[in-house]
Amino acid sequence: MFTTNDEKINGLLFVIILPFLLYFMSYYGFESSYTILKTSDRRPEFLFNSVYAYRVIPNYISVKMTDFMVYLIQYQGPFFKNFLSKNGTPFYHGLFLVNSIFFILSSVILYKLLKISPSAFISDVIIRRIVHLLSIFFIVITQYAPTNCDMIALFCYLSGVYFTFKYYLTKKIQFYLFLVILIAGSTFVRETACLNIAFFAAVFFSFTELKKFQFKYITLIIPLIFAFIIPYMGLRQLVVIEEATFVEGFYINRNFTSPFNLAGLVFAGVVIYFIYKLCTEETNKRFIKKYLFFSLPYLFMITMVGLFWEVRLFLPIIITSLIIASSHLKTLKSKL
Repeated sequence: MFTTNDEKINGLLFVIILPFLLYFMSYYGFESSYTILKTSDRRPEFLFNSVYAYRVIPNYISVKMTDFMVYLIQYQGPFFKNFLSKNGTPFYHGLFLVNSIFFILSSVILYKLLKISPSAFISDVIIRRIVHLLSIFFIVITQYAPTNCDMIALFCYLSGVYFTFKYYLTKKIQFYLFLVILIAGSTFVRETACLNIAFFAAVFFSFTELKKFQFKYITLIIPLIFAFIIPYMGLRQLVVIEEATFVEGFYINRNFTSPFNLAGLVFAGVVIYFIYKLCTEETNKRFIKKYLFFSLPYLFMITMVGLFWEVRLFLPIIITSLIIASSHLKTLKSKL
């Protein structure tokens, strides 16, 4: 991935070591109203009897990692027992371990994305590292509301963005097929999978072509939609739990009356506006607008059933905006 020894060392430090240390600080240094997860002796029941029940892959991993942490604490010597027992529970340590792994993988994918077609703004490697670290900080500060699915979902989403770029640049069908499979699989992780459709549509959909009755790229979006809808609806038929519902609750009133939730909304809006202003070309600004337009169903969903205070819900859109602002998009100008 890196070409020289200096690049390898710096890459290890900036892409893996520093992000991991920041993540470690967030999990074992931050305290918030969500700290109850840190004191949960076992896996919280809401993972299996609420909307979280449909996030099959993260729940399965949580079960296995909690059992693994119990094994470490009980059978692998006094160091593990003393250190781990004093700083959380088996569930919380397992949550940190899984999320930190996928956080590092997301950092690596982000590094690759920023190098695919860098704009003049980040052509200098130092600036690119600053943008990368800025993205990492945005991810870390959202972890005051830890879950067992967000980091896995972010890794899957960024992988989908990577496949979309690779398909656009190479037109190799395997990247498109990887994207279809990824969307179908990541639907079992979290609903963030639908944002991969929004990003693909932002890249390929053209109102100009639509007016000319040219549907080549429009038809490519349809399989992606089915790749999301079929697993999404199938889960709700197969996972039959009496208490489980389509959503955890409807929070639209709380989102617009609570000062905390309003603060989260303002934070997300200011960050996206700041990134928008970083764009050095109108092409990039139009791309962000187009991406936000196709992301409206997701934004509507989190407005209705999510809490704005949990800024992690806006995280994929924030990171994508940074990627767009940092990319050279002249080749996409005709479609934007």
